[in-house]
Amino acid sequence: FSLPLCQGNAVDQFFCEIPHILKLSCSDAYLKEISLLAVSVSLGSGCFVFVLFSYVQIFRAVLRMPSEQGRHKAFSTCLPHLAVLSLFLSTAMFAYLKPPSISSPSLDLVVSFLYSVVPPTVNPLIYSLRNQEIHGALSKILQYTLFLHQKDVHHTLKTPKRLRKA
Repeated sequence: FSLPLCQGNAVDQFFCEIPHILKLSCSDAYLKEISLLAVSVSLGSGCFVFVLFSYVQIFRAVLRMPSEQGRHKAFSTCLPHLAVLSLFLSTAMFAYLKPPSISSPSLDLVVSFLYSVVPPTVNPLIYSLRNQEIHGALSKILQYTLFLHQKDVHHTLKTPKRLRKA
């Protein structure tokens, strides 16, 4: 875009995005916003339809498999990808489709952090849960953490009230 910027050139975000540049512009960018929205919706819809169609085909093929173990293995391969994709799409949709009435600079920063940093960060964790060793280690950590919490609660309940405040 070659828009005149009258509010400075500093974007209060982690990275430069077109909607934030349009906010800094002092010219009437209504037509550019509409064209940008049309292109974004068409590209986003095309990608969404392609992914949806792909997964319908994958699930149809998996459900035709005669082996229960084969179906389980195929679903365990697809479900982590769907989890990462859902996490990314839900945070990105919230970022771009939230009403302007609830928009604030701090909320915009948090939301942009969510959809740009969180999915790539949890991606290895979600995919590694298929590994039995990591799955077992995570289960042990959760059990240990829950055991400590239950032990603390049990200890607190057994301790007389006059000693708890100390």
